[in-house]
Amino acid sequence: MGTLHPGVSGGTARFDPAVTKVRLRCERTDQDRESSAHERTRTGAETADVNNAQLDPGDIAALFDRSRLRMARELRGLTQVQLAREAGSVTAASVSQFEKGHTRPATATLQRLAVALRVPLSFFAAPARPPAQEELAGFFRSLRSTSPRDRQQALAYVHLARELALELEKYVALPTLDLPRVPLGEGPSLQATDIEQAATQVRRHWNIPDGPIPDVVRMLEMNGMIVVRFKVSIEKVDAFCVNFPDRPVIALGADKGLRDRSRFDAAHELGHLILHGNQSQIGDKVTEGQAHAFAAAFLMPASDIKHELPTQLDWPTLLRLKAKWHVSLAALLVRAKTLGVMSEHVYAQAWKALSARGWRKIEPGPLGNPEVPVLLQRALKLLETTGVSYSEFLRRAGLPEADVTTLLDRDVSERPRVQL
Repeated sequence: MGTLHPGVSGGTARFDPAVTKVRLRCERTDQDRESSAHERTRTGAETADVNNAQLDPGDIAALFDRSRLRMARELRGLTQVQLAREAGSVTAASVSQFEKGHTRPATATLQRLAVALRVPLSFFAAPARPPAQEELAGFFRSLRSTSPRDRQQALAYVHLARELALELEKYVALPTLDLPRVPLGEGPSLQATDIEQAATQVRRHWNIPDGPIPDVVRMLEMNGMIVVRFKVSIEKVDAFCVNFPDRPVIALGADKGLRDRSRFDAAHELGHLILHGNQSQIGDKVTEGQAHAFAAAFLMPASDIKHELPTQLDWPTLLRLKAKWHVSLAALLVRAKTLGVMSEHVYAQAWKALSARGWRKIEPGPLGNPEVPVLLQRALKLLETTGVSYSEFLRRAGLPEADVTTLLDRDVSERPRVQL
């Protein structure tokens, strides 16, 4: 197995799951100032921080960021031809040239594009930071079940989530990214034992105690990853992730209202980030199988659960384990077979029974609502204590309010807490 490398980590206080502790960044360090000065020197007049200056339309046109145009178009699910038709007085060929960076739109054209795409004009001004790598395609479960347009729209929302997080970091300190890596390129192909060891090492690295993980999503956020749960009329796009070097983003589907399956989705996407980085193919059976194996080992460590799993088909015992570990019956059956507790014959019989009862779609013993991301919402609440309102923040950042609201919309209600 490749050596497990710690990700970017430091001494910043962690994000407490019970109390908001997103530390305010009240003053910049000398290193921050030098880095910012270097970035502005490197990019020269081609970028500007729209937070610190009111840019007129001509300035924004001069600072046009081609990647922002593509992001806005894909947020709307439009082709270049459709956008040209919506904007008027611009051709699809011109839109293509704008997105490739071969030419810049005139101020009047950019204003029409902003109206057609329902984004602030300032959204098109290049931010004073390195852009995201456009070739980051994300890990999707199945490329055959999702259309390119659906994937593009989902990816655009994830790029927007990264932009939102980076803009927030100008005002508050988010948890430091601490993401261990097990790159495939460092050794032979991963074996089952390698994946088990990787999951064990990640739990140890993050100081996760033995037993079930109380909240997988909160654990990811505490270690610097951005998690969003949104629904944008993309029915066939399942959970996926994009491995941005600065802030990896995990997107969970808001329509999967099952806590056990949603937890497994989150752990599955973590498996991609840990094991595969940006090197592997997306949507192939090998990487998907490895991410599944990682999720199972991460959620149900062999040393903790092996002695609890039944050797024979025992639904009451499996239901109790489902309630304890917050995983599905199906995941427990696969884990029992993987660990050699349940024979192939018993496993096959159990799977047939699961199908016959309709439990592969709806299992007994529901666990309640899925886990809910809180990092971005709490960061915005903390931001308001600095005197910057939500609307003012969005104005300064030039981000489209409706789309940010979609990102922040939990779409799943948490259980109300009884206050004693």
